[in-house]
Amino acid sequence: MVSNDHIWRVWVRNLHRWGLQDITAAFLEATGPLLILGAQLVYIGQPFFKGWTSSDNIQAIANILEDTEQRQAFISLLREEPASELL
Repeated sequence: MVSNDHIWRVWVRNLHRWGLQDITAAFLEATGPLLILGAQLVYIGQPFFKGWTSSDNIQAIANILEDTEQRQAFISLLREEPASELL
């Protein structure tokens, strides 16, 4: 399993800042099996996304979408109370 913890922490910090952590976690939990299709779309769209973000970010989101363990780990990070230094 690839560790994307450093990337996830940036995402979690931003989602907490924008107040979107709960809706993101709920979406990831509710759409479980469909997220495999989402991961495939991310892989197919990789050439288009490279202009907006790094290939590490693209790979990290695909990993969250297709790997149940990574998705649960990311959801756990989202559900944690943010430390003051995160915001």
